[in-house]
Amino acid sequence: MSKGLTSRSEDYSQWYNELVAKADLAEHSAVRGCMVIKPYGYSIWEKMQAVLDQKFKETGHSNAYFPLFIPKSFFSKEASHVDGFATECAVVTHYRLKNDGNGNIIVDEDAKLEEELIVRPTSETIIWNTYKGWIQSYRDLPILVNQWANVVRWEMRTRLFLRTAEFLWQEGHTAHATAEEAIAETEQMLDVYADFAENWMALPVVKGKKTANERFAGALDTYCIEALMQDGKALQAGTSHFLGQNFAKAFDVKFTSKEGKQEFVWATSWGVSTRLMGALIMAHSDDSGLVLPPKLAPIQVVIVPIYKGEEELSKISEAVDVIIKDLKKKGISVKYDDRDTQRPGFKFAEYELKGVPVRLAMGGRDLENNTVELARRDTKTKETVSRDGIADRIELLLEEIQQSIYHKALQFRTENTKKVDSYDDFKKALDETPGFIAAHWDGTSETEAKIKEETKATIRCIPLNNEQEEGVCMVTGKPSSQRVLFARAY
Repeated sequence: MSKGLTSRSEDYSQWYNELVAKADLAEHSAVRGCMVIKPYGYSIWEKMQAVLDQKFKETGHSNAYFPLFIPKSFFSKEASHVDGFATECAVVTHYRLKNDGNGNIIVDEDAKLEEELIVRPTSETIIWNTYKGWIQSYRDLPILVNQWANVVRWEMRTRLFLRTAEFLWQEGHTAHATAEEAIAETEQMLDVYADFAENWMALPVVKGKKTANERFAGALDTYCIEALMQDGKALQAGTSHFLGQNFAKAFDVKFTSKEGKQEFVWATSWGVSTRLMGALIMAHSDDSGLVLPPKLAPIQVVIVPIYKGEEELSKISEAVDVIIKDLKKKGISVKYDDRDTQRPGFKFAEYELKGVPVRLAMGGRDLENNTVELARRDTKTKETVSRDGIADRIELLLEEIQQSIYHKALQFRTENTKKVDSYDDFKKALDETPGFIAAHWDGTSETEAKIKEETKATIRCIPLNNEQEEGVCMVTGKPSSQRVLFARAY
């Protein structure tokens, strides 16, 4: 098959858009700004969900579900929260349609809601209104709840997976008796996200804190994981928020402590979304298509027969069946593509485009020699190997590929992270070799805003493992005790 992808060096944005479409991951829908996630794309998301869901449950969390619609009055209870989302909210005002007598369907003006409903952009308000009925005593704490859901944020400029009006995500919402417990929860979930990104997505990330300008609306602290894409732009891959008592106070959620005192509950929220799909594509893929880490690949091994006539196909299929059984015993997902509607070359190109980590091909000569051709997607190398012990070989190879993809991304990030000390060098670095830039900042929102306005670069995070280093802000010359991480971002 002809992939016909624009090269990354020619037009990275166009390459991404074409790859999402041609690899059958997603497409634009009839609803402006919304996407259809196609079966192959959704199967990757399902694998992400399964791993994360297990991790959440291992850390004591349970799943629940809350309404899609949120009364408008709930948003007015937490001022900074509503300010953060006001421009992105979709609002339901009526509950009925009618025929206008001319064959047109119109909104029934007599069916106006007494109170408008906001289509969920995030669930803090509806959940904390609910928690008020769940929490009376310290014995009711902690509440450790996660929700898998869709949300709507009315984006004006959309891009499949990265920024759509509706997207899928999970949002954790926990309630605690003390600030210390809530902060520990916030940090724990950041570690869960970082572990998932690095060990399943093969995506190296920087763990850090957001500045006041970049915090989640209504949070006291926002922790994040930041990743670098192949075009040198950063992508926020997950966030975990320490909400303090803001939402508890807004919704009057109190508990009786062990000492018999009435106290407000401490809160966290944390989430990742289908934006991770965009990160997966942009961090690893090449001009030939997707490169998927084996742990998240829907198909880890594909086997393609090369044959002349039904008799030879039957013999190859018999030999392949043994390999398939051995692979499945090891929990390796495998597909045998014996379609007679497409030639082997078409199939090779198709699975290369879709990022299948390992491809086996078997022909008549392989049948006679007890061999099989083995090709790996990440390096595009291939070799003829014995079929004896092939399942063990592939099991080790999949782990090798997983690590190889990670280290390639890590090397790219290392080579594209630089330190600068002057504002001129900062602007020059942004334009010449995009990536992460570690620079001193004076800690003020005004300087941060000035840099963003003049360069379109933002402070991605203050790394948690930052070395203390005396210096001066590259813009104002004021003292600084550490560097922060800047980049242009998605």
